[in-house]
Amino acid sequence: MARPTNQLEKLVEFYKDGIGLNIIGEFRGHEGYDGMMLGLPGHPYHIEFTQYEKEVALPTPTKEHLLVFYMGNRYKRDEIVSRLTRMGYEPVEPENPYWGRGGVTIEDPDGWRVVLMNSVGI
Repeated sequence: MARPTNQLEKLVEFYKDGIGLNIIGEFRGHEGYDGMMLGLPGHPYHIEFTQYEKEVALPTPTKEHLLVFYMGNRYKRDEIVSRLTRMGYEPVEPENPYWGRGGVTIEDPDGWRVVLMNSVGI
């Protein structure tokens, strides 16, 4: 997944220091763009955030634009929620009640929603 932003450092802080992802790659000044890739080593997927040298108009997320992390360990999920709360990111009510059954929804600095779901996945 790749997404533009106007506040790259805040997003990196949210996903790295809050969620606990690792910076697995980055670039600076590449044809006017900076970017950071965050993920988990050894996994074939990551999140990439890019920021242009000038502020750009960004898409507005809806309450149903979700990035879901499935976590089988509830303690680990609650630890992440506590860390994000200390950083100033409070849980929000999910639009779809399904995500409230075992999940905690939190908006990142750009207003995109992340669900920390206490489940091993689908």
